[in-house]
Amino acid sequence: MENQDPNKEEGIPRWKPQLWMKFHTVAEAWDFWEYYGGRMGFSVRRRYTNTRKIDGVVTGCKFVCFKEGKKAADKRDSLTKRERAEIRTGCMVRMSIRLDREDGSYEIFQLDLEHNHMLQLPEARRLLPSQRKISKIQAFEIEVADDSGIAPKNAHKFASRRVGGLGSLSYTRRDHKNHLRTKRQRELKYGEAGSVLKYFQDKAIENPSFQHVVQLDCDEQITNIFWADAKMIIDYAHFGDVITFN
Repeated sequence: MENQDPNKEEGIPRWKPQLWMKFHTVAEAWDFWEYYGGRMGFSVRRRYTNTRKIDGVVTGCKFVCFKEGKKAADKRDSLTKRERAEIRTGCMVRMSIRLDREDGSYEIFQLDLEHNHMLQLPEARRLLPSQRKISKIQAFEIEVADDSGIAPKNAHKFASRRVGGLGSLSYTRRDHKNHLRTKRQRELKYGEAGSVLKYFQDKAIENPSFQHVVQLDCDEQITNIFWADAKMIIDYAHFGDVITFN
């Protein structure tokens, strides 16, 4: 990014977009808008991106406040008991950029910075949707904790303690759960049955006493699965009981 003009207020840098600013890439412009929104106390989103059909080069983008526009009419059943709360206020804050064909950079050509709603206080700005982030290292730690059998609540509490409290953590407990849900969906890319069989195969490699049997019907579809590990076999020897899942 070029031509940065920092204005400091109470020792905190307050970056403000200017019409003469330029960015080397669209990603750089978006990072700045995201940073600016976090500093000022509002969440951000992309309104649109225009690309050139010939080569796919981005020719223009519009970045707006999260409260821009109005909620579309609810197309669900009119008998819906709980409608989604209205969060948009028609806020006109935006930053539009366009491609400078001479040097390939992106310049600001439209800029509005006056909000029609209250901004978030500094202590709550980390909870803005566009400010919540899970880094690659944090994602790895979340997945390792889950694989180790640590409950998401305890794993999130431990992560917050490591950084000095919830106020210093860049994601919420809901983000933590959503990441694990996405991880499990990725693991099911071969289908639920395939994932179960792969899990059993991995268990059998880890522990030779682990046994599993699959019963198929005439169409080669799975109808029943039985599995048992060493502990289950010992428990059955002592108590003589079986738990079945429908």
